[in-house]
Amino acid sequence: MIRFVVTDAEWARTRKGLRFGQVFEGTVVKVPWPGAIGIFVDIGLSVGGFVDVLLLPNEGENWPAEGTVADFEIWWADSRQQIRLKPSNSLYLRTDFADFVERFRPSWPADVGQPVRDSGPVTAEELRALLRSDGSSASSPEPGEVADAPSGT
Repeated sequence: MIRFVVTDAEWARTRKGLRFGQVFEGTVVKVPWPGAIGIFVDIGLSVGGFVDVLLLPNEGENWPAEGTVADFEIWWADSRQQIRLKPSNSLYLRTDFADFVERFRPSWPADVGQPVRDSGPVTAEELRALLRSDGSSASSPEPGEVADAPSGT
């Protein structure tokens, strides 16, 4: 069962045991808009898992359906109380995943096995720099918007 709200202390305890690339068997519990945002996965921890749309196949019909049990790897975790995952099964990954990693997360092979660290929230300047690196708009978040870590990093 996914709990969406945990205490900061519980989140800190959970994070201490996590490593990038660590594999969990998980159950897809929600696919809100196939092809749009991503999927929510229960990996048996007190916090939820999420696979971002950027890591999934372009066509929503190729995403794992609700109830699918599969292996997922820890891809990212930041100050948000959510574990970002990537599917272990290449059927559920974007077709150009290797190129995507090389372009947006070249440190991935070296990150595998490393503890998940909390680098804190991404600043507006860090977000602008990351967006500029992939050719997207480099404008600041609108007032009231939260500057999140870029999806899939």
